[in-house]
Amino acid sequence: MTTYKKILITFLALGSWIVAISQQYPDSLFSYLEIAAKNNPTVLQRFSEYQASLQKIPQVGSLPDPELSAGVFLSPMELVSGNQVADLRIMQMFPWFGVLKYGKDEMSLMAKAKFELFRDSKLQVFYDVQRTWYELYKVQKEISISEKNIEILKLIERLAIVRFKSASLENLPASSQSTSSPSVSSSGTSASGMQTMGAGQANTGSTRSNPSSSMQSGPMGSSSGTSGLIDIYRIQIECSDLENSIALLKNQQNSIIAEFNTYLNRSVTSPVHTYEIVTRDSLEFSLTIVSDSMLAHNPMLGMLEFEKQSLEARKKMVTRMGYPMVGLGLNYSVIGKSAMSTSDMYGKDMIMPMAVFTLPVYRKKYAAIQKEAELLKEASTANYKATANSLQSEYYQAVLLYQDAQRRIKLYDDQFQLASKSLDLMLKSFSTSSSALTDVLRVRQQTLDYELKKVAAVADFNTAIAWLKRLMAYSQIQ
Repeated sequence: MTTYKKILITFLALGSWIVAISQQYPDSLFSYLEIAAKNNPTVLQRFSEYQASLQKIPQVGSLPDPELSAGVFLSPMELVSGNQVADLRIMQMFPWFGVLKYGKDEMSLMAKAKFELFRDSKLQVFYDVQRTWYELYKVQKEISISEKNIEILKLIERLAIVRFKSASLENLPASSQSTSSPSVSSSGTSASGMQTMGAGQANTGSTRSNPSSSMQSGPMGSSSGTSGLIDIYRIQIECSDLENSIALLKNQQNSIIAEFNTYLNRSVTSPVHTYEIVTRDSLEFSLTIVSDSMLAHNPMLGMLEFEKQSLEARKKMVTRMGYPMVGLGLNYSVIGKSAMSTSDMYGKDMIMPMAVFTLPVYRKKYAAIQKEAELLKEASTANYKATANSLQSEYYQAVLLYQDAQRRIKLYDDQFQLASKSLDLMLKSFSTSSSALTDVLRVRQQTLDYELKKVAAVADFNTAIAWLKRLMAYSQIQ
């Protein structure tokens, strides 16, 4: 029992931790997709249109309303059997066989086409949400990497300042020694008095050699100090450029967040959470399956196919509308009593069954409706081919992005690892004054570029997968 209690407590603690984490980070790409499916205005519009199209099915599948007419004689009309007071008539028209059936088929197929349009809009919104989310991830990672590189530049700047101060201290004793040599020789000359010609010439030679060495050491120290200041200025310029780029990226980030929130139909300033690290997604299908599934299950092709079938049903309906309609009715005459009548039917009401036939003699309108349906069917067939060709073109563009991103991920991952190792070695060499600042900045820029390109490649890879799934109408959220 003690063991079971420990297991139960462990599960409760784990569940509480999961709930806390989910409350702390309620925003994820999957949850954003669910919000978009429920709140996106375009998706809601398409769904309402689909529901409205369903209401047309009972409209065209029902018989025409029966006609009831009533007439009352203000002055009863005298008949042999009495006086006719009123006349009541009810009539029901019946279309030719198949008109109602094909009308319902047409509206049902049109409703299915509307549903495919609704599916396509939802899939498009899902793709737009994922594409924008990955764009936001790229921008935020670029900001983070740029801020990290500013810290590296600050470190390099501190190392450059240390090198500059060290170079100044090294040049300072040499210059002081070179300036003190003439004074020592002159004082020695004044103390000893007149020397021999050879000694005087030796002293003169030593006196001339010291100023020459002083003149050489002076420019060298100045050149070293100038170079150190130039290095520091270059680092500050690099930092300013990165800070300007970060400011531009933050403005771009706000624009992407606003676009992202419009897909979710919420405030444009609502915060959007992205992951610190986005891993490569998996396609789960081969590219051949994607191509075949795209032509078989793409909503736009399904919509056009249903439109084509609905036009075929309309053509059949119009053909039968050119046949006569039959109307069946009943006429009821109210007969009042008359003192002058001697008929056996004295005062009895009259009931008369009736039949009505329409005569569709004006054939031009029916022929025009049939021709319209045929032309619309041809247009739908051409539109189907054009859409299929466009999908094929999109498919190859998505495959190109998918394969290119897959190749770039591996390339930039290897390049980033090598550049990072090189940068570490260059920083150590720079700290010991054995490496030039130009080489350090160049390697640092390569490291930054490869890291950014690796992030962009992963985002492009996942975007390509979302694109392919959108083409094949695959979604985890229904």
